[in-house]
Amino acid sequence: MMAQHEIQAAAVKRHARELGFDLVGIAPVQRSQRADYFRDWLSSSQNGEMKYLAARFDERTDPAVYLPGAASVVCVAMNYFVPLEASPTAQGRIARYALGDDYHEVFKPRLHALADWLKAQAPDAQTRCAVDTAPVMEKELAARAGVGWMGKNTCIINPRIGSWLFLGEVLTTLALTPDEAAEDRCGTCTRCIEACPTGAITAPYQLDARKCISYLTIEHRGEIQPDLQNKMGDWLYGCDVCQDVCPWNGKAIPSLERAFAPRFPTGTVNLAEVTNWTDEDYRRTLRNSAMKRVKLPVLMRNASLIKKRNAG
Repeated sequence: MMAQHEIQAAAVKRHARELGFDLVGIAPVQRSQRADYFRDWLSSSQNGEMKYLAARFDERTDPAVYLPGAASVVCVAMNYFVPLEASPTAQGRIARYALGDDYHEVFKPRLHALADWLKAQAPDAQTRCAVDTAPVMEKELAARAGVGWMGKNTCIINPRIGSWLFLGEVLTTLALTPDEAAEDRCGTCTRCIEACPTGAITAPYQLDARKCISYLTIEHRGEIQPDLQNKMGDWLYGCDVCQDVCPWNGKAIPSLERAFAPRFPTGTVNLAEVTNWTDEDYRRTLRNSAMKRVKLPVLMRNASLIKKRNAG
């Protein structure tokens, strides 16, 4: 006969899948095993202009501080992979995760629905939901919950879906039976490290954000160093190079989530158009898009840099 908490864990996973999450696992609450590395990473300024990552350090590295009394973390993931059509020239590439609707708005209602369901099953339970805007080490938690392992490119990789995953969490004071941590299956492969155009993956499982094309095109607001500019290729928003070369993504399964259908079927946008967008063009084209994380002047800067590199 199964113990009550084991029955609850199975029911939680079943309900998470009913809500549309592709993967679900349960992690025990414990302090991050990468807390010291994270502190050193921040101390060496590898977070660049992302000063918010240094805030709320104790909450970020210990779920029990973020939710006092937390005992379990329900970790969920959704596949966002979409096949793309052939792209014409003079285009700026967009990372796949930003091609559909803003994933935060897709995730949050489902996470809250899962939390509400948990509280309905156990009225005394406390919960707190999190996506990547919350101070949680979501990739470490996902690996601990068995959703996937953290690859050498620092992305979570699931053996069935690959690394095209959005992550979310529901922290709870319920003591649920945890899953086994995912086994690292990167082996001796170093394709992501070798393919990174700017050398941002400085060692296996280590990323210097200041060199990352995703950081440079999204988070970095000022002038980009000339030596990095020349290595950024045609990426207008984000970068998928380390995921594109990953063998585990070779047979990626297309997402069935309609909200993630690409608004740009080629995964690109015309550079000449971007450099001439008005504020209204920007708002209309990127309505409900995660790309609105970047304001129009930064997108125009990125487009101008690509055109300059192409002309040279």
